[in-house]
Amino acid sequence: MTGSAERPTISLGSYATDVTDALTRLEKEAVVQRIWSGDHTVWRDDPAEIENRLGWLHTDGDMKRELDTLRTFGGNVRDGGFQDVVLLGMGGSSLGPEVIRASIGSAGGFPELTVLDSTVPARVRSVTQAIDPARTLFIVSSKSGTTIEPNVLYKHFRGVVADAVGEGAGDHFVAVTDAGTPLASLAATDGFRRLFESRSDIGGRYSVLTHFGLVPAAAIGVDIARLLERANDMAARCDAALDVPSNPGAWLGAMLGALALKGRDKLTIVASPSVLSIGLWIEQLIAESTGKDGTGIVPVAGEPVGSPGDYGDDRVFVYLRVPGDDNASLDVATERLAGAGHPLVQLVLSDAYDIAAEFFRWEFATAVAGAILGVQPFDQPNVQAAKDATGRVLETFGSAKAPPDAPPAGSAKELLAGAKPGDYLAVMAYVPQSTGVDAAAAALRKRVMERHKIATTFGYGPRFLHSTGQLHKGGPDTGLFLQLTYEGGDADGSDVAIPGSDFGFRTLVAAQAQGDFEALVAAGRRVARIDVSPDAEAGILRLLAELSTG
Repeated sequence: MTGSAERPTISLGSYATDVTDALTRLEKEAVVQRIWSGDHTVWRDDPAEIENRLGWLHTDGDMKRELDTLRTFGGNVRDGGFQDVVLLGMGGSSLGPEVIRASIGSAGGFPELTVLDSTVPARVRSVTQAIDPARTLFIVSSKSGTTIEPNVLYKHFRGVVADAVGEGAGDHFVAVTDAGTPLASLAATDGFRRLFESRSDIGGRYSVLTHFGLVPAAAIGVDIARLLERANDMAARCDAALDVPSNPGAWLGAMLGALALKGRDKLTIVASPSVLSIGLWIEQLIAESTGKDGTGIVPVAGEPVGSPGDYGDDRVFVYLRVPGDDNASLDVATERLAGAGHPLVQLVLSDAYDIAAEFFRWEFATAVAGAILGVQPFDQPNVQAAKDATGRVLETFGSAKAPPDAPPAGSAKELLAGAKPGDYLAVMAYVPQSTGVDAAAAALRKRVMERHKIATTFGYGPRFLHSTGQLHKGGPDTGLFLQLTYEGGDADGSDVAIPGSDFGFRTLVAAQAQGDFEALVAAGRRVARIDVSPDAEAGILRLLAELSTG
């Protein structure tokens, strides 16, 4: 039995009755049984994008049958002389593999994994410079096979590899996609080393326990059988035959939904160091699944843990704890939060492989929370708005081979001056990812928590467009959106070309930022835009200094 099978430690205070009522409702309406049977009326009368999105409930048999194939693939990667694996994907295709990479890592003798889910030129350039293309395997991952980011990244790296190895470039690429997609066709015509086609009845954010998560894991020597065992154990404990209060996924979903309806809609993830990255995956799952129709749960991942007085009464905390990690400060902080009356649930993982159990628990919980909230958890109706706006910008500026002019709009101080209880600040950073930027953003978030008592989120663009972007446009109108751009680019203003395109990565990411800004404005959101080039870390620290005065 895994650590994730242990009963959680729960501190709900006055909200215990609300959760009990939600569980009673689930039992009365046979929600768990109906979910397992594929009954779309749990969420909507219309079966569209529900009946064909429930395959995640039944992947255990499929992936067990794929074990030998995945092991053989992993062995071939190890023996093929590759020292790096670079995953080109977004959202559901990238965040699960990133959690596996960060939590479990590569086995001895296997290559290291880098997840590239950015179109910022400096980030693309840094990955390009860090690898030996002749000894790197690239996994191009996209369910639809039409996602713009992995497609243009493939064009770039195909050229890089071709320059290094010549005609054998195709042997450095693997595709993961649904059957019959344009990416599947590309893999055939361009001579990819391998094509993995996944079942199409699973949405991207529910796909981590399919080929989309397991192919990258196999490439770095992760024990796939062990992952699946943990996931399947949790799935068995979420079975329809069990009583609802004993069902770990149903209980978590009922709790999240019930507390959100009571105003505790800021789900704050706290995690032990070895599984810290799981917050990124939970963030996408919850945000895209529940953030629509003007409602939703706002997931808060990676936020510095503060004192009880730093938080408003809109929080619920979930602490994913791994015994043996350096948990001392988190243990003290969470005990203080519970003691101050904040709802808190502690989930215990025995080791990093228990992330697979959490993958299933949270998928099931999200489906249940959607039923409690009255939202359809498998579509993403507002994501297309930003894509359409990006397309319009590219049509205007792509042929000119120049990024759009996006002057600053408002200021962080003005934006936060309008903060009200129950609001949250979303920092949307279209900048190169680095440890320095991470640290500066954490300091900024902590200052906002302390001074304004509101939740904060942080996401790198365009990654978050495939994660929290749906919540930003379709969720509750409680967000304050601070867009950080990098319009000037690097100090030398250089770009990275996209072979076969009229525009480079600098124009693409600028168009994505502009499209996102326009979509937020069209949705009536409160938004400000600030340019932090040519040094993103220094620019964020300047913002921090400004918010510390007055």
